[in-house]
Amino acid sequence: MYGSRTATRPAGEDGAAAGLRLFCFAHAGGGSSFFHPWRRALGPGVDVRPVVLPGRERRARETSHTRMGPLVEGLVTELAPQLDLPYVLFGHSLGSIVAYETARALLERGSRPPLALLVSGRRGPFVPDHRRPVHNLPEDEFLAEVSRLGGTPSEVLRQRDLLRHFLPPLRADHEVNETYRPVPPPGPALTCPVFAFTGDADPLADPHAVARWREVTSGDFRLRVFPGDHFYLKGAPDDLMSALRAAMGSVHQGSSVLRRQVHKVAT
Repeated sequence: MYGSRTATRPAGEDGAAAGLRLFCFAHAGGGSSFFHPWRRALGPGVDVRPVVLPGRERRARETSHTRMGPLVEGLVTELAPQLDLPYVLFGHSLGSIVAYETARALLERGSRPPLALLVSGRRGPFVPDHRRPVHNLPEDEFLAEVSRLGGTPSEVLRQRDLLRHFLPPLRADHEVNETYRPVPPPGPALTCPVFAFTGDADPLADPHAVARWREVTSGDFRLRVFPGDHFYLKGAPDDLMSALRAAMGSVHQGSSVLRRQVHKVAT
């Protein structure tokens, strides 16, 4: 990998053909590999850049953040040099609120704003969560809760040597999520369009709760519900990829490559 330690592309790929950059924020415990299939699926018109948080992968020696404020403060500083292209933020589950707060912070700094915010598998920020916190549970109970959601590979959960490295950032991610308290602004914090996605059998993000993402923007809002559970988006399902292309194509007319891809899918 090269470039920023935070948002990366594979060696040998520079995104030169892209007219749009897509920053991807994963779920709690998720990493950059979750989004690798998206590069081929979305094609050369989109420069897919997974965001790597402190405490994992190439940033494994860094301390994981346990609060949203310091996490986002670091992200906006590290992403700033990569905002030279028009860009969109995508987040799934925890990644949705990290992407949202990153967008807010970039706007407050006067940085180039995102063309759109794409959120997935999470209720709107102002919808209360009535589930019990899990980040401080004993290890076996915590792992049982994580396993139930299905986002962590079973081979990782079974191997204690892997867990020693994986467990601290995973707990930290859940602590960020469970201690997060959004500050309601006087009006919508964003002006860009917001596109929300969820699975019809997601136990954590039913469509009514996800629809409340419309509260964060004065721009357009669209909701799309797909078949599946909380991880309906594993891999690169064709229907989701088509929806992402359409969403990005609707906000960005500068990439002829992306427009051709959207037209090809539509026809």
